[in-house]
Amino acid sequence: MKVMGIKLLAVPVLLAATVSFASAQEAAKQQARETTQDVKDAAKKTGNAISDSWITLKIHSQFIPEDALSDSDIDVDTKSGVVTLNGTVASEAGRTKAIAIAKATDGVNAVTDSLKVVPAAASAGEKAGEKTREVAGTSGKAVTDGWLKSKIASQFVTEDLLDKSDIDIDISKGAVELNGAVRTMEAKNKATAIVKGTDGVKSVQNNLKIDPNVK
Repeated sequence: MKVMGIKLLAVPVLLAATVSFASAQEAAKQQARETTQDVKDAAKKTGNAISDSWITLKIHSQFIPEDALSDSDIDVDTKSGVVTLNGTVASEAGRTKAIAIAKATDGVNAVTDSLKVVPAAASAGEKAGEKTREVAGTSGKAVTDGWLKSKIASQFVTEDLLDKSDIDIDISKGAVELNGAVRTMEAKNKATAIVKGTDGVKSVQNNLKIDPNVK
């Protein structure tokens, strides 16, 4: 009877040990997943892991929803993590906001402010004859080359197909030129489609190269 009692007792102990082991395995897997994600996140926050083109696109993409940057025409240039802001803003508040956005963007090492403050009324008067300054659909915002670049960038940074691409956007009077590299032909075609679908774009020249190893 003692032997039987020992055997009966061993069964639940074995089951408990099995459950505990399975739980430990799952916990280890979860920890591994979290560690991997932490490493990825950390890599994204280092200047070396983020390309200059990504920084430029990211900064531009953050300009779009900012009311303080309405009627602005900003060009962002990034080299080795050093960002230079050129163009015009409608107010000192706009300048301050643009600089703050750039400084807070991952990968930025320094920001050079070359922005000029040009009140909206004056800017509109100067550009009244330019076709690039039109109403963007129902947004009510004037379309400048800087606004177009920001609008296109905001769509590029959220498109999975363009992840890890190295794209430079150049715009002159609504004519868009794309240079750099993407990983697939599908990504190249997607970039073209995004640009063509953006209000205010007059033409698109896609010079993107296909490079599966682009970072």
